[in-house]
Amino acid sequence: MYIDSHCHINFPELAARMPEVLARMAENKVSHALCVSVDLPDFPGVLALAEQYPHIYASVGVHPDYEDTPEPTVEQLVELADHPKIVAIGETGLDYYRLEGDLEWQRERFRTHIRASRATRKPLIIHTRAASEDTIRILREEGAGTADGGVAGVMHCFTESLEVAQAAIEMGFYISFSGIVTFKSARDLQAVARALPLERILIETDSPYLAPVPYRGKMNEPGYVAHVAEYLATLKDVPLREIADRTTANFFDLFKVPGN
Repeated sequence: MYIDSHCHINFPELAARMPEVLARMAENKVSHALCVSVDLPDFPGVLALAEQYPHIYASVGVHPDYEDTPEPTVEQLVELADHPKIVAIGETGLDYYRLEGDLEWQRERFRTHIRASRATRKPLIIHTRAASEDTIRILREEGAGTADGGVAGVMHCFTESLEVAQAAIEMGFYISFSGIVTFKSARDLQAVARALPLERILIETDSPYLAPVPYRGKMNEPGYVAHVAEYLATLKDVPLREIADRTTANFFDLFKVPGN
């Protein structure tokens, strides 16, 4: 069995065909999926999906790319996270690729999420793009990660260097690979995936984006996470069953999902 550790099935393009999406998950032996929040106005829809389907879980948070959206407070995030189907805080982090100018608001939002994670003891889902140095620095300053008595989490849709991955792992974080790792152009990322221990790896789709080969360029969905697993098995020269079992166990260990 596989688990999609990061998807956005509440987005309209997937929500409109939910029975098909869930059926393809079952066909491809994807047992669970984590639907990740990107802003507060859409959070009720994310939670509703998790409440409706036993094998769907959810997070609460505001994506760093969302500039014109209600700003969360620690208290809000803590209150909204107080639900058995909300298993994480995020996605949060820093993105200096899409936005320019004074991004101090983004860093402050990131700190708010880290503090909510510490308060709730629920792991962080980290988005970082062109901002890895500040991401690691702020995580350390705010006491995120198990080494400082905080809560760990996952670097989702990872595309950074091996050094960044190792710094995150030292703090207790997992590294999650999306369909990007299957792209021919992703040789540096493939080298990172090959070097990391299975004990710290998760798999995801980030659907509806970044469909893996052989679906690249098409709409992504949770069922396609099996192709990420298959590619990692070949890349790391291990049995596919080992990738499936280890990444599934890692998901349950990190997010404390019951019934595994």
